Amino acid sequence: MRLQKLVLQDWRNIPQAVIEPGPELNVFCGENGQGKTNLLESIWMLTGGKSFRGSKDAELIRRGAEFSVIDAEAECGGRLQTIHLTVGAAGTARPGRTAKLNGVDQGRAAALAGTFTAVVFDPDHLSLIKGSPAGRRRFLDAALCQLYPGYLTALRRYTRILAQKNALLKQYARLPDAAGLLEVYDRQLAQFGEEVTRRRSEYLQALAPMAVENYRQISQGRETLSLAYKPSFDERGLLAAYERLRSGELRAGFCLAGPHREDVEVLLDGQPARVFGSQGQQRSAVLALKLAEATQAAEVTGEHPVMLLDDVLSELDDARQNYLLTRMRDKQVFVTACDSAAFGRAQGRVFPLKGGAVV
Repeated sequence: MRLQKLVLQDWRNIPQAVIEPGPELNVFCGENGQGKTNLLESIWMLTGGKSFRGSKDAELIRRGAEFSVIDAEAECGGRLQTIHLTVGAAGTARPGRTAKLNGVDQGRAAALAGTFTAVVFDPDHLSLIKGSPAGRRRFLDAALCQLYPGYLTALRRYTRILAQKNALLKQYARLPDAAGLLEVYDRQLAQFGEEVTRRRSEYLQALAPMAVENYRQISQGRETLSLAYKPSFDERGLLAAYERLRSGELRAGFCLAGPHREDVEVLLDGQPARVFGSQGQQRSAVLALKLAEATQAAEVTGEHPVMLLDDVLSELDDARQNYLLTRMRDKQVFVTACDSAAFGRAQGRVFPLKGGAVV
């Protein structure tokens, strides 16, 4: 997987930019607020039209413009492909995020999922260790949606039915035949929820040995990382869990089991990393997971995904920095830095930014 060319128009604070990256290391450098992370974000958008910062459409369009455009040429699936992605403001002729692939209209940009694959790390991803279970679930979902387009369908159906069930539970006493409708929702949720949980569990089972080994090398064996998926139901299945929890759900007014209630356990030397891990250890654990995600994607697709690393060397000691720099070889990597000197040990292409312009 290689990005050959990137052309931006009215993307965040960038009026226009043309980037022709190198095949391995590419460094976006400049002072804070110049647009380094915005460039990374534009590359991530090619994976399916979502921002890794959770940004809304209006935030992605330069102030005063009606739309922003990303054009890219990339080697995907053994051939050169062109991607055209537009983010339109509300009230324009084509609002929202839409895409074309090789000149063919794809409709919603989410249809790009599986075409161009990437793995992203930014400082906010420390919430993968420190934050709520929702962040760890998103980590699994983002990886699976790129690798298995059918997973996105199952996840969306589960999410939509879950919203319908929760609305029903809130109005249960006032609706006729609420019990019958609840049974229908439970059967549908069980079908799609068990698929989502199975996929997540299988993915983490494949990912864990690689992440554990990555962390061992990053930490030089000082600590041991372990990972486990924690489902919300047992071998009897999700439908049986709903039957057992029926009275509790009616009291609570929302669904108490399913993929939306599950978590990934992250331990260092047997203790929760979010509580007992230092900032550097937590950052190392996230990097171990992200590097494992990239390796797993390469095994599934036959191509190593593009790596997007935002402010990645902060709070890593020299040994951990050296390890990471060695892992950048023979892969296309985009990193941001205030000073590109830290990457002098690894030959690459440097793109200085100032005021939203590549100089």
